Amino acid sequence: MITLVTVTYNAAAVFQRTLESVACQSYRDYEHLIIDGASTDSTAVLASQYQQSQADGQVVVVSEPDKGLYDAMNKALRMAKGDYICFLNAGDKLHSSDTLAHIAEAIKSSSVPVGIVYGNTDIVDEMGTFIRKRRLQPPTQLTWKSFRHGMLVCHQSFYVNKAIAQQYDLQYRFSADFDWCIRCMKEGERRQMSNLQLFEPLCDYLAEGMTTKNHKASLRERFRIMQKHYGLIPTIALHLWFVIRTKLIK
Repeated sequence: MITLVTVTYNAAAVFQRTLESVACQSYRDYEHLIIDGASTDSTAVLASQYQQSQADGQVVVVSEPDKGLYDAMNKALRMAKGDYICFLNAGDKLHSSDTLAHIAEAIKSSSVPVGIVYGNTDIVDEMGTFIRKRRLQPPTQLTWKSFRHGMLVCHQSFYVNKAIAQQYDLQYRFSADFDWCIRCMKEGERRQMSNLQLFEPLCDYLAEGMTTKNHKASLRERFRIMQKHYGLIPTIALHLWFVIRTKLIK
């Protein structure tokens, strides 16, 4: 089983397309956890209607106050029953109706235990219209050291084996997902699990997420996270390269 998690708060304007992208999946062995932070708009109503339209137990809706995005994600991790888990934000979509089927088939076909399945991401606007491919592209061989060069895999295109899924560190307000991905990959490596790339988009990502809106604070957190995992001197050197790379791209 695959667990999809959607954390919401007053997301009614963009929520429906997320729900529709999950409901239309050809692969049906999934659960969809919707963790709502007691929205004051119609988000909870949409979630309830969606739950009633799906098979019994396939959709679980929790609507109550929480301590923010990553606290809600931790709640979902404790609830999840699937073998693999992915976080799909409100406004984001599974790329195609066969996305989960492709992921499940890749895991089943692997001759070694799979820790993480990952793929590409398309960026879309508020209408769901394609804007561009994500600038950072995932490498063929992904390890925890790969993230020294930035978050090469979008969080929504990162399916983690529940056995290695860590709790989010709530000291980070904007970039706990960056730290989480690294720690999950470290645990997968410790257990000698492989990371499996699918050469296709797995998610249509809505531009202007929380990290984008809080860009400077997010960058400060990412520096601290990189320092923790990779050391201070390598982190400084890598950030100097990021500056040079940005100027070269321009």
